[in-house]
Amino acid sequence: MKSLRIVVHGRVQGVFFRDTVSRAAGELGVAGWVRNCDDGTVDARFEGLDAAVDQMVELCRRGPEAATVERVEVEDVETEGLSGFSQR
Repeated sequence: MKSLRIVVHGRVQGVFFRDTVSRAAGELGVAGWVRNCDDGTVDARFEGLDAAVDQMVELCRRGPEAATVERVEVEDVETEGLSGFSQR
């Protein structure tokens, strides 16, 4: 089980980033949330099987087609036992 917080920098708002992440999380069985931040970044929390969480991070490094991801900050965080996935 892995739990990560990520912050995605670049042109990542207004390009269906949160929707893309939410759909992928549902398909992979990853719990957590994703939200837009006032500074133009996208913030997310992922909890799940190691391989599934790693796939989510790779998705965020690419982003949807219209996005331009400049960098992704990844931080290990304590598992909270989250269930489901939401857009905030």
